[in-house]
Amino acid sequence: MSKKHSSITANVGDTRRPTVAGADRHPGWNALRRIATRITTPLLPDDYLRLANPLWSARELRGRVLEVRRETADSATLVIKPGWGFHFDYSAGQYIGIGLLVDGRWRWRSYSLTSAPVSGARTIAITVKAMPEGFLSSHLVDGVTPGTVVRLAAPQGEFVLPDPAPATVLFLTAGSGITPVMSMLRTLARRDDITDVVHLHSAPTAADLLFAEELDALAREHPGYRLLFRATRSAGRLDLSGPDALDAEVPDWRGRQAWACGPAALLGDAERIWAAAGIAEQLHIERFTVARTAAAQGGGTVTFAASGRSVVTDAATTLLEAGESVGVQMPFGCRMGICQSCVVELVGGQVRDLRSGADHEPGTRIQTCVSTAAGDCELDV
Repeated sequence: MSKKHSSITANVGDTRRPTVAGADRHPGWNALRRIATRITTPLLPDDYLRLANPLWSARELRGRVLEVRRETADSATLVIKPGWGFHFDYSAGQYIGIGLLVDGRWRWRSYSLTSAPVSGARTIAITVKAMPEGFLSSHLVDGVTPGTVVRLAAPQGEFVLPDPAPATVLFLTAGSGITPVMSMLRTLARRDDITDVVHLHSAPTAADLLFAEELDALAREHPGYRLLFRATRSAGRLDLSGPDALDAEVPDWRGRQAWACGPAALLGDAERIWAAAGIAEQLHIERFTVARTAAAQGGGTVTFAASGRSVVTDAATTLLEAGESVGVQMPFGCRMGICQSCVVELVGGQVRDLRSGADHEPGTRIQTCVSTAAGDCELDV
């Protein structure tokens, strides 16, 4: 999700990320680093640390790719060993940001963690599906080799499995939407807590089913897990325009806590069905892409006050993408409108939220990853 996997795709230049989560848990290290900085100036301690180990850094989170394991013809799992500052107490279902240096530029994307959070673990895993329009996803699947050092952003996201898990669960997934749910399933299996889980999943063919062997093993070893797989190329897409299809597949779906992840159309139908049944609070959704509902009219000249740069954009280009296109160091995190890391002040003009179509006035703080120019505007960055 890729997010999400799974989010707005852009050619991302060098950008400024949020402070690495976890730095405040090591006050002793940071005090020592300040002393070392004075001693080693003009070089920073990180410059020396990199000589000893590329993963040692006090100012950014890094990881090394240990394994690239093919899952299907167009997807692969990357096993990554995080460096200093990473904490393995993330929640099953969360996603992580990953940055990769390609052609001299850092490209960023968010992907769901498919590994289960385990105390004492040394690695994490993401599973990436190469998308035709996704430059980074294709490169991660086909162009990354073991030993590659990547940048990481701390795990985040609210699409998580509670502990303890509900007694009855429904997972509704399609395509790469299975990735966050895979972390949940692995977590439940580790806890021996698969009591009554129905998993309704769709993919074009059986060959496109991610984690096929592992899912089969789960079904054999855990009587409480039931996988209902639908090959859409032969059986057609699951019709969720009404509750009848769910009634036929999972008659007791109204009594289950549900987690859904997949294409926007599937999730939109699910939201309508659960709302019509009066149980919207039982449905938990993860979207890998931003639903852009704003009108096509818009665009204009975006001025970045601090850097003195400007760019003319259309109504479909986010302010984050616009800034990155002219080399402005924009803050960002998830790139999906969730984490609030990209928020800056709107100094002048108007911008439009791509999700709701609402316009924002000067003096307000806006999320650049899900906002676009609604005329000429100026940002405090």
